[in-house]
Amino acid sequence: MDICRQSAKFAASVMKCETTNTVLSWVLAVLVLAGVLFALRTIIRTRELRTMQGQAIACQASMNHLNILLNEAVQYGKAHPDINHILQPFEAKPVAR
Repeated sequence: MDICRQSAKFAASVMKCETTNTVLSWVLAVLVLAGVLFALRTIIRTRELRTMQGQAIACQASMNHLNILLNEAVQYGKAHPDINHILQPFEAKPVAR
């Protein structure tokens, strides 16, 4: 080994220690396995997220259609008051904060 341009010699038992080799190999194997598991979890969660985003967009579009229908029904109720008793449960209530 070359340290500051001076040779340094280590005993062969230090450089070729089977215990250190085994421990480091196990640590490497555990880290590789953990990396694979985290990658798989990320892939699965990403797919779930995409599915949920599609469902959220569909729900939002449905809510928008229902709000348009409710607004049209309220406008109709102004000209025809006999429908107002049906619309009362669906009237917009102020949001409590």
